[in-house]
Amino acid sequence: MANYTNEMLESMKKVEAARAVNVTLDPRRMTAEEKDTLLKTYHPDYKEGQFTNLAIGPNKGEKVPLELAAILQANPRINPEKIDLSNPDYDVDVLIIGGGGAGASAAIEANNGGANVMIVTKLRMGDANTMMAEGGIQAADKPNDSPAQHFLDAFGGGHFAAKKELVYKLVTEAPEAIQWLNNLGVEFDKAPDGTMITTHGGGTSRKRMHAAKDYSGAEIMRTLRDEVLNRGIPVVDFTAAIELIKDDKGAVAGAVLLNMETEEILIAKAKTVIIATGGAGRMHYQGFPTSNHYGATADGLVLGYRAGAKLLYPDTLQYHPTGAAFPEQIFGALVTEKVRSLGAMLINVDGEAFMNPLETRDVSAASIIRECSDHGKGVHTPEGVGVWLDTPMIEIKGGEGTIEKRIPAMMRMFAKYDIDIRKEPILVYPTLHYQNGGIDIDTNCMSGVENLYVAGEAVGGIHGRNRLMGNSLLDIIVFGRNAGRNAAAKAKDVTVGKLNLDHVAAYQKEMEEAGIHSDIVSPKLLPDYRRQK
Repeated sequence: MANYTNEMLESMKKVEAARAVNVTLDPRRMTAEEKDTLLKTYHPDYKEGQFTNLAIGPNKGEKVPLELAAILQANPRINPEKIDLSNPDYDVDVLIIGGGGAGASAAIEANNGGANVMIVTKLRMGDANTMMAEGGIQAADKPNDSPAQHFLDAFGGGHFAAKKELVYKLVTEAPEAIQWLNNLGVEFDKAPDGTMITTHGGGTSRKRMHAAKDYSGAEIMRTLRDEVLNRGIPVVDFTAAIELIKDDKGAVAGAVLLNMETEEILIAKAKTVIIATGGAGRMHYQGFPTSNHYGATADGLVLGYRAGAKLLYPDTLQYHPTGAAFPEQIFGALVTEKVRSLGAMLINVDGEAFMNPLETRDVSAASIIRECSDHGKGVHTPEGVGVWLDTPMIEIKGGEGTIEKRIPAMMRMFAKYDIDIRKEPILVYPTLHYQNGGIDIDTNCMSGVENLYVAGEAVGGIHGRNRLMGNSLLDIIVFGRNAGRNAAAKAKDVTVGKLNLDHVAAYQKEMEEAGIHSDIVSPKLLPDYRRQK
C-alpha cells in the first residue's frame, strides 16, 4: 500500500464504509443560479488580484492573467534589424507551427490540396497536449443523437459565450471527423459487431464519447504522426518559431525560427502560415499544477498578438477537476473524466458524495475547491489537499475487470506507486488543463491578420468560457483539417512581397510609449524549473 498518512487512512475507512450507500446515489444537478454563484465564488477565473488589463496591442484594456500579460508585453527574442530575410532557409506554400494533432491534421489536408507544406515544432512531432488527452472524442453519430443536440450541450457548457458559427462547424463535421480517423487507422473501442462504443462525459446529454481505452489522444496522435511521416511531409523538429514574418502588403509570410539545440536562427518563407502551438499549462497560472506537456507555454498567442491578431477570452482557463493530488510524483497528472463517466464519484474526507460526478468541468473544479476550503472537508496530503475519487465504484457498477478493460493507463499509472484503483480510491484536486481563450478566427480558420491561420488549442471562441470533455480532440481534427485545406487553397493565389519584421519594431515602440519596461523575453518556449537561490 502507498505511503498514506494516518489522516488519509482514517478518511479512506469512511469512504469504504459509505460506499454501499454512495454507489446507489444520483446527486441532483445544480440549478443555473447555483452554478453561477459557485463559479463566481470559487473558480480561479474569478479570483481577484490574479488578472491585469493589457496596456498595448489589439486587446488593449482587456483582462488577462498576470502570467500571460507578462509574456505578451515582453521583449522579442531577436533584434529585427539584425535579421537577414533576403535568403530564406526554407520556402514553402504552407508553414505549420506545431507538431500536435491540429498541426498534423492541417499538414495532411494541406498535402491533399497539393501544397508544399512543412511542419516546424520546438520539440518532437507528437510532443503535444494531444498525446496527454485520455478520455475520448465527441461526435453525434448514434441514432438517438444529433449535431443539434451536440450543439446545445457544447454551447450551454461554454456558458453561451462561444462563437456560434464555430460551434456549428465543430458539431456538424464531427461524425465525418470520426470516420476520417477510423479510416486512417485509429483503434477506437468497438463492440463485437463493429459498432463504436460511446459513453457520457460531463455536461453531455447523450453517450457520444468515442475512445481508445483511456489513451485516446495518444492513439490519435500515433495515427496522425504516422500518416504525416508516410506521406513524406517535412518535419523540422527541435525548432521553435520565435517571430512571424510579414511582407510589404501586411500579410503574414513566414517565420523566424530558432534551433533549440544549436540556437541557430533560420528563416522560413511561406505563402500562408498556420499556428498550431497548443496550450499554456506550463505557464502555471496562479501556481496551479498542470496536466500539460512540457512545451505548453502559450507561444502561439505571443506570435499572433505581436503580429496584430486579436485574442478572444484570454482571461479564461480550464482547470480539470481531477488532477492527481497524491502521490507527489504524479502531482497534477490528469485523471481522465472517463473515470467519472464509468461510475466513480467524488467523495469528501467524511465519506460523503458532495456533487453529481458529471457536472461540467468548471462546476466540478469549483465544487472541489469549495469542499476543500470553506467547507473544510478536504483530505490533507503531504503535498496539499484533495478529495477522493472512489474508483472501486466502477467495478461495483460495471463488473469485475471493467477498470482494466476501460481505463488501463489509469490503473498502471497508480499501480507504479502501490495504489490499486480497483480496491482503493484515489486523491484528486483541480489541475491547469486547457486554454479556453486564444486567437480569434473566422470559420475558415483565418485570424484577423491576412494569411495567418490558427487551429487547435491556440484558438479562442470554439468552446466559449468552458470546454466539455471530448471536444478538444474533436476541435483539433475539425479545425486542423479546415485550416490545412483553406491555407493550401489560399496559397495558390498568394504572391509574397518583400519580407520584413516591421511589426516587431512597431510593437517595441508601442511598449516604450506605454512606459512598459520588462526584463522578460518571449515567446517563453520552455518552462524553467531550476531552483531559485
